[in-house]
Amino acid sequence: MSPATNLRLGYGTNGLTDLRLDDALALLADLGYDGVGLTLDHMHLDPLGPELAARTRQVGKKLSELGLGVTIETGARYVLDPRRKHGPSLLDADPDGRAARTDLLTTAVRVAADLGAHAVHCFSGITPADTSNDTAWERLEEALTPVLDAAQNAATPLAIEPEPGHLLATLDDFHHLRRLLGDPEPLGLTLDIGHCQCLEAAPPADCVRDAAPWLRHVQIEDMRRGVHEHLPFGDGEIDFPPVLEALAATGYQGLTVVELPRHSHAGPELARASIEFLRSQVPSKGAPSC
Repeated sequence: MSPATNLRLGYGTNGLTDLRLDDALALLADLGYDGVGLTLDHMHLDPLGPELAARTRQVGKKLSELGLGVTIETGARYVLDPRRKHGPSLLDADPDGRAARTDLLTTAVRVAADLGAHAVHCFSGITPADTSNDTAWERLEEALTPVLDAAQNAATPLAIEPEPGHLLATLDDFHHLRRLLGDPEPLGLTLDIGHCQCLEAAPPADCVRDAAPWLRHVQIEDMRRGVHEHLPFGDGEIDFPPVLEALAATGYQGLTVVELPRHSHAGPELARASIEFLRSQVPSKGAPSC
């Protein structure tokens, strides 16, 4: 457990793609992380590869040996289409493309249930050209319904992430989807702290408080206002102590996962520096609120 708070820190494997998965997990355990954000991808628990159930059991054994919690992330860039980043999406014009993304997410739910993950992360995707807003929301609602059914059966929350540039980009968009779907119990929120700094009108700490009832997964990194670029801590504009204090106050029990997907070349060093930074920013027990 991270010092003096109920926050559990993790690091995303999408920032450790130059390491074998076992080596990445061992590194995070050695550094003192509480868990891992495991992106299902061709180099780390390939969701389309053979004998997935057996490979998942092996990963589960390793996580247990190392004492690491896990959340399942589904933001692999080319796992479905080797020529189209994040394609096909839940909004794809091709029904077969949307179905492929839905199948990937339902597979992720099964993997998450087998690993005892606290949530499955996903996002909407970018609205395709020549697609109306109403059509895009209808496609998202339709494509997510089987995933939510699987999540309900697996008792594993589905945590959708507001992503700059996507159909579902803001907290308001999350609430719009929630209302469209009839507020289903398995649907929760992935809150990316950097995205709050980038796009939301409210400060990140206020976003945390506003999102608290639906919070199922948290990603964290530094970022600048209006620029969607995931940055190492200290390279952006976020004031982290109020954010971490707000997170702790929500009682959120899942992982808070460092999200640096473009920094795998320096993954081991950034994993070390990130946990040291976050520990240095955590308010001490008994300290006055900011």
